[in-house]
Amino acid sequence: MNALIRRGALMVGLALMSPALFAQTTQTEPIVGNWKTIDDKTNQPKSIIRIELVDQKLQGTVVKIFTAPGDRPDPVCEQCKDHRKDKPVIGMTIMSGLKKTSSTLWEGGEILDPNNGSIYKVKLNLDAEAKLLSVRGYVGVPMVGRTQTWIRD
Repeated sequence: MNALIRRGALMVGLALMSPALFAQTTQTEPIVGNWKTIDDKTNQPKSIIRIELVDQKLQGTVVKIFTAPGDRPDPVCEQCKDHRKDKPVIGMTIMSGLKKTSSTLWEGGEILDPNNGSIYKVKLNLDAEAKLLSVRGYVGVPMVGRTQTWIRD
């Protein structure tokens, strides 16, 4: 009977501890979440990208596209040259392989522009309040590229 009570107490103790242990092992980086992209030309929202941490690397997936009148409602990546060719843009992983290099900087990955099928190197810089994300796409070296600011959604 004592062994049964001890086993029960152990099970209850483990059950109470597991949420705390789970929370410690699954805490996410401030960069993880949904981000709104802004069109460079119109200054209007263009899409929502979900950034997730997968195997200690960031990846970004398109979860929503803001369409203008006359736009195709479910665009596909017609210009893509890899496995994403002619696949729906919504649900597509467009950013991958980024590793954390400082508390606010992620580098070493690549990003796809689904509008033209081009793939660029990318680095991300998160502002101190974790509300703005500087996304620098480039070819070769970061000085040769362009930066967009994404807004936490």
